[in-house]
Amino acid sequence: MPLNFYPRAGQVLMCDFSGFKVPEMVKPRPVVVVSPRLPRRSDVVAVVPISLTEPTHLMPYHVRLSKNYHPSEPDDLPCWAIADLLMNLGIYRLDGFKVGRRKWENPQMTGDDLAAVKDAVLHGLGMFPVANS
Repeated sequence: MPLNFYPRAGQVLMCDFSGFKVPEMVKPRPVVVVSPRLPRRSDVVAVVPISLTEPTHLMPYHVRLSKNYHPSEPDDLPCWAIADLLMNLGIYRLDGFKVGRRKWENPQMTGDDLAAVKDAVLHGLGMFPVANS
């Protein structure tokens, strides 16, 4: 059941990637919303996927989150935001986490985690400022 509201930056939701083809993501997975609602863009949202698999080669665009935001999994389960896979998708692909009969949760990421993911997005786009020596 798709969302009936526009998600806030930092909300963690499930995303349906059906219709994509390998090597793109093809299975449902958690994502974090990184964009605010923008004028004349009410049906599209920028998201970063979240994975339980640690990246083979850690890069500045990988962020280990402070906790697992999936409400049906342990909080201490390591999870990673994969910020080089930033995508702009229709909100029809997003849904909350089903936690019971007619019950859904839409967890909110901590401010520190969201800030780290946004920094990682800049790295993934090759746009992070280079520190002066």
